Amino acid sequence: MYIFLKRLSFLSAVVCCMSCCASVKHQAQTTTDTIQAQILKDVQTLSSTTFEGRKTGTAGAEKTRTFITNRFKDLGIVSYSEYPSYIQSFTFKNEHEASRVGKNVVGYIPGKLREAIVISAHYDHLGMKNGNMYPGADDNASGVAALMHIADYFSKNKPNFTLIFVAFDAEEMGLKGAEAFVADPPLLLDQMKLNINMDMLAHNDQGELYACGTYYYPQFKKYIQSDNPDLIIKLGHDNPNLKRDDWTNQSDQAAFHAKGIPFIYFGVEDHKDYHKPSDTFENINAKFYVDAVGEILNIIKRIDNQFSSQIQMNKNKVM
Repeated sequence: MYIFLKRLSFLSAVVCCMSCCASVKHQAQTTTDTIQAQILKDVQTLSSTTFEGRKTGTAGAEKTRTFITNRFKDLGIVSYSEYPSYIQSFTFKNEHEASRVGKNVVGYIPGKLREAIVISAHYDHLGMKNGNMYPGADDNASGVAALMHIADYFSKNKPNFTLIFVAFDAEEMGLKGAEAFVADPPLLLDQMKLNINMDMLAHNDQGELYACGTYYYPQFKKYIQSDNPDLIIKLGHDNPNLKRDDWTNQSDQAAFHAKGIPFIYFGVEDHKDYHKPSDTFENINAKFYVDAVGEILNIIKRIDNQFSSQIQMNKNKVM
């Protein structure tokens, strides 16, 4: 009887352990599903008719800023005193036109170091043209939704670097928001150790995401890898010697690069819906997009853990 009871007790423990493991796996899967649903919902929302294509200076752009700032508040993202309510206003003028006002959305999560990584994505798009709305689901609702997802993660997991989150305005009008940010930054430029910019992450039929910038900053190659067999991350589109398909100055990272701040730009190649009314939520590659956002977050986590250690070691060196 004693042996029988011991065996029964052992079997009960095994069953209990299996049940607990199954419960943990179920909870983890539920959490993953909820996160993925939120990312896709954000892209769908930002590319909806409510936001009218998010053109700089329009009511749609104002609604977009409200959407982003409310999310920042909910996540506990801190606003800089220089930018009340997260808003950095700036004026600019393109050739042959009157001055315009743009508004970046800026916040940060304090890290263990004063040194910072700037994580960015532009929220503006083309608005309305000839009665047609340009939704900009891939360009660049996808980048903004990724920005908010990354901010969500680090609001719950304190980073080593201070992380600055910027949703830029007026990218489509010549990178004006990014230029305004680096011209009037909330901290010294030499404290910005890296810009991670995201612009068009959601539409690629070959499952290819590009990381641009390691031609200039090869020290970041070692951090860029995919742990997901369904996602291919390629380095490239940054070699000026090829004289074509060089993305170095094609999005907001150009403003940082011009100041000598390293960058990694994540994006996809142009597709049939690029800058067309057909850049809708229905035409993105949903699984590819979710996978891409997940791997970008993994890369940022890797950089935050490993590169921050190098920064700290350099600071502690005896001169």
